[in-house]
Amino acid sequence: MRKLFILSAIIILGAIGLWSLIWPPAVWFLIVFVPLFALGFYDLVQTKHSITRNFPLLGHFRFLLEEIRPEIYQYFIESDTNGTPFNRQNRSLIYQRAKKEDDTRPFGTELDVYEDGYEWLNHSIGALDHSELNMSPRVLVGGPQCTQPYLASVYNISAMSFGSLSSNAVLALNGGAHIGNFAHNTGEGGLSDYHLKPGGDIIWQIGTGYFSCRKKDGTFNKDAFAERANLPQVKMIEIKLSQGAKPGHGGILPAAKVSDEIARIRLVEKGEDVISPPAHTAFNTPAGLLNFVKELRQLSGGKPVGFKLCVGHKSEFLAICKAMIKTGIYPDFITVDGGEGGTGAAPFEFSNSVGMPLREALAFVYDALTGFDLKKHIKLIASGKVATGFDLVKNFALGADMCNSARGMMFALGCIQALQCNSNTCPTGVATQDKELTRGLVVNDKKYRVANFHKETISSAMQMMGAAGMRHPDDLHRMFIYRRINHSQILTYAQLFPYIPKGSLLNTPYPQNFEYDMAISNEDSFAPDYDKVGMVEIGGSSPYKAGVEVKA
Repeated sequence: MRKLFILSAIIILGAIGLWSLIWPPAVWFLIVFVPLFALGFYDLVQTKHSITRNFPLLGHFRFLLEEIRPEIYQYFIESDTNGTPFNRQNRSLIYQRAKKEDDTRPFGTELDVYEDGYEWLNHSIGALDHSELNMSPRVLVGGPQCTQPYLASVYNISAMSFGSLSSNAVLALNGGAHIGNFAHNTGEGGLSDYHLKPGGDIIWQIGTGYFSCRKKDGTFNKDAFAERANLPQVKMIEIKLSQGAKPGHGGILPAAKVSDEIARIRLVEKGEDVISPPAHTAFNTPAGLLNFVKELRQLSGGKPVGFKLCVGHKSEFLAICKAMIKTGIYPDFITVDGGEGGTGAAPFEFSNSVGMPLREALAFVYDALTGFDLKKHIKLIASGKVATGFDLVKNFALGADMCNSARGMMFALGCIQALQCNSNTCPTGVATQDKELTRGLVVNDKKYRVANFHKETISSAMQMMGAAGMRHPDDLHRMFIYRRINHSQILTYAQLFPYIPKGSLLNTPYPQNFEYDMAISNEDSFAPDYDKVGMVEIGGSSPYKAGVEVKA
């Protein structure tokens, strides 16, 4: 191809030269061909790309096709049910509900109901009429130590920071929350003017960077926190321990992106890198976390305070539960984020291979709280690809009192899953700081779509519960949800995630599936104490009996 390119260039340029002698205007073709051949000759001598070095000019089509591959796949190749992270069927459903269009489907399901993993809710002969159902159920968040409990919707906006989202996106989300009377989580990027201006209820998230409540050295600032936490719009405080998309991973906001506005909102220095460490500096033990919860509750005037985590080592959560028993301090809520959660940018391996998926994590946290007889004090919030009524129902059945949605709400804003959240080129103006792109998102239109999506999704969940003969999310339990394991085996959630008795973790013997993690957990440290358990016990089984000599 290298020789063919050189020969072609010589022939074409020579032909243009001869043609121009006969017809002078032909020389204008050089405007097109000279730059192309110049690029081709550069391809021949450059050493960075083998493709263009071996296939001058033609090799660039490979990069062009690679660039537009996601769009080609999404619009022309993927089916309604195989797109990721969200398939076209779910995306279309969200758009229709946000626009209050007909969301019914003709001719039956497109899902393979005999495929492994298919899930469904069993209905009742005694189904309830829709007029008997409360289409806007609420949950009172606030334990015995909370003096300003919050009556929350069962479906709210999950954590997304200003900075990751555009100003107009944040304004529209909070405007929708105000219209629909539900809550908007700020994300760890701080409490901005855009969160406060529309008047929607706020869940203020405090991450490891302590944005909007930090000192110059990056540590927690009590005075700055108290000033903002006592604003009437701030209804709950959430301490972020980890998130599902990149659990155990900190972050950095490059100095170039720290504008005057970002610096003012986050209480950081303009023009300097802003580091979010992987872990908190305000505490380093389970008891320290609970004392921090207590401190934030006092500083906020008694508002509900909880924490968010993606479950990792089970022993660490059990250590927190043991610390609750020892200190008598309870969070008002716990948000469980699944490993399938989304973010603007995450390392590949963290997004794909770190963190427990939501279903397993939620069931474990509910069972742990039940085992310590703590669930009565604490509300559970589920987060991680919760975008349909059935998603709500499944999480309620596993023990969630409420659910949060991030990407579902983004779709309601107009997100098209362009997968450009980390490049500042989001074409819909949702996940970008480019002012030209942000202008395309009209707040006064999109805020109503957010409110519509919230209302219609809850209505769908309630109608499903009514079909099963239930009036409230509290009535759901695990035996109502079925999953196909293989062609001939079907199990309920109650069989897949068996309940444990209330109080069964307060004394030995513990339920068998909790024995190991209970043994290595300690309320004085997050770190598991593996010295308490032998390697054979860690493995879970041994072919040898205790006291029997094993000969080589």
